[in-house]
Amino acid sequence: MTELRNVEADLARFRARVLVASVFVVGCLLLLASRLIYLQVYRHEDLKEQAENNRTAIVPIVPNRGLILDRNGIVLATNYSAYTLEITPSKVINTEQTIDALALVVDITARDRRRFKKLTEESRNFESLPIRTRLSDEEVAKFAAQRYRFPGVEIKARLFRTYPYGELASHVIGYIGRINQAEKKAMEDWPDEEQTNYKGTDYIGKLGVEQSFEAQLHGTTGVDSVETSAGGRPMRKLASSPSSPGNTVMLSIDIKLQKMVEDLFGERRGALVALDPKTGEILAFVSKPTFDPNLFVEGIDSESWQSLNESPDKPLLNRALRGTYPPGSTYKPFMALAALETGNRTPEQTISDPGYFILGGHRFRDDKEGGHGTVNMYRSIVQSCDTYYYMLANDMGVDVIHDQMHRFGFGDITGIDIYGEVRGLLPSTAWKRKAYKGADQQKWYAGETISLGIGQGYNNFTMLQLASATATLANAGVKMKPHLVRQVTDIMTRAPTSTVHVAGELIAKPANIAVIRDAMVGVNIEGTGAAAFRGASYTSAGKTGTAQVIQIKKNEKYDASKVDERFRDHALYMAFAPADNPQIALALVVENSGFGGANSAPIARRVFDFWLKGQYPSEEDIAAVQIAKAPVPIGKPRTVAEMPWPAGAGVPGSSGSTAATAVTAASATTAGAATATETSSIPPLKAGKIARQPLF
Repeated sequence: MTELRNVEADLARFRARVLVASVFVVGCLLLLASRLIYLQVYRHEDLKEQAENNRTAIVPIVPNRGLILDRNGIVLATNYSAYTLEITPSKVINTEQTIDALALVVDITARDRRRFKKLTEESRNFESLPIRTRLSDEEVAKFAAQRYRFPGVEIKARLFRTYPYGELASHVIGYIGRINQAEKKAMEDWPDEEQTNYKGTDYIGKLGVEQSFEAQLHGTTGVDSVETSAGGRPMRKLASSPSSPGNTVMLSIDIKLQKMVEDLFGERRGALVALDPKTGEILAFVSKPTFDPNLFVEGIDSESWQSLNESPDKPLLNRALRGTYPPGSTYKPFMALAALETGNRTPEQTISDPGYFILGGHRFRDDKEGGHGTVNMYRSIVQSCDTYYYMLANDMGVDVIHDQMHRFGFGDITGIDIYGEVRGLLPSTAWKRKAYKGADQQKWYAGETISLGIGQGYNNFTMLQLASATATLANAGVKMKPHLVRQVTDIMTRAPTSTVHVAGELIAKPANIAVIRDAMVGVNIEGTGAAAFRGASYTSAGKTGTAQVIQIKKNEKYDASKVDERFRDHALYMAFAPADNPQIALALVVENSGFGGANSAPIARRVFDFWLKGQYPSEEDIAAVQIAKAPVPIGKPRTVAEMPWPAGAGVPGSSGSTAATAVTAASATTAGAATATETSSIPPLKAGKIARQPLF
């Protein structure tokens, strides 16, 4: 029997389905319409901005770093542009294979590979890192033709820092390096404006003036608004806000004088600081041995770093700023002045020197066997009588010595305008209680005071501190703040701003200062410094010093020939000239070389001849001073004016060697006005303190 279909029921079901489908379709259309209205009306401006951002990109324009000049306008640090080949590790599947393939297109050395490996360890994966720098035009063309083979690899135009004189004055100038992770983290605490100013910047000052005057040298970052392709490549520039170059920093040092002193040291280790006692301007700031800051511009490789870092001569140590030494007999004029200031001695008061001083059964020997006989204050300085100062130290006591010497800056920061200065050690009973834990060690013993009088014992100071104290003597007891930067010139307005320093402070009575100055004049006329200043056309004042490095056993005599070279005595000297109107004061040390009068005073003589007489030593004389064979100048001296400026290393990668030329501050400002679109990628030596604020 055939079942009949219920047409009405089927039709009802069909109509219901059509209705449901219609409602669904209408609902979807309503959803689409509402979404369209939401996007087109309510989010129109926001989406328009996003679309514009996808079409355009904001590219920071890194400013040209400011120049560093010497006091005569000689360029000590400048910039040059070059092409670099860079890899972004996050965009490369296999970095090693990519580098191997690139090596078939452009020359990539083992040093390049080591440097790149070090950079990858110190940087984030998405950062663009240089595998080759200073590409030639031919190499650029070769890579451009095969660029499609190397995703994640590109050529960039970078601005590089260069130091034309290489090792000369490198501890003063310093160097720049790639911003490391620790510095990036520190930057997060900066104000937003300062963080924005470092967008696109890969490098920062790490040492010396480059570090301490970072705020002045960096400049102001600009921006380019560019239209980009779907692949993110720039197509055309839409708008631009140019960057402002960094300012020009002029130092107070004279680069000719600096070079002469470094040459006079030769291969010997040591330090010298020379300054104008009336202003505190530093004229020469020498630390030997030195290093070439250009090694760090492209990123120092492991072998070069190891050579510098592990050298027993410690070329990376700024001896003038951070090296501490016993002052030896150069301390005696200050001890004598302290005695006058405290009333412990008068100039005429005498002692009888038998050649030793006995305290508690211990005999403290004088350097002259049999002693100096009857000694007053003048003779104690001229003849460098140890016994006089053994007695004086015993009478004054350690805390009085501390308080008097601290006024001259010993054991304290001078406030020089570069970072890294150390305090040295000026002992006191309070210091010893703090420095040691054991009760016996914390106690100050009377015998420890005696050697302080001759600049030995716990005494340890920098050459900067000794030079500053010497300048105070030269300046009639008025203490000035030493500084390396003479002025900063605004690159846009060309207006120079002199560095502002604390006004001088009178720390001793002029009458007492005069007594000490007269005795120091006697040192260079009839005393331990006379040999070096024989025949000088000006009158100078000085004091020699010989500082022990190791302690000599009781009843044992010092014999340099039987002591390892690095344990021999240091040779020190401090002086100023002319004595009646000082224009220059200095302090220096030649490490492990013996008597100060024979090894250090001759260097001081050439410095004074340079500054006061305009004389430059002959090549024969320089060679003789290097081996302590010429107390007074030999050969025909040259004039400073006729000496050429030191030959510079030129721009790396340029044809030939380009010697640096003298420029005025104004012309240097013009030379620094150009800007670069991108900055250099420079790996660091170590994390450096970031200088955001000026030091003056």
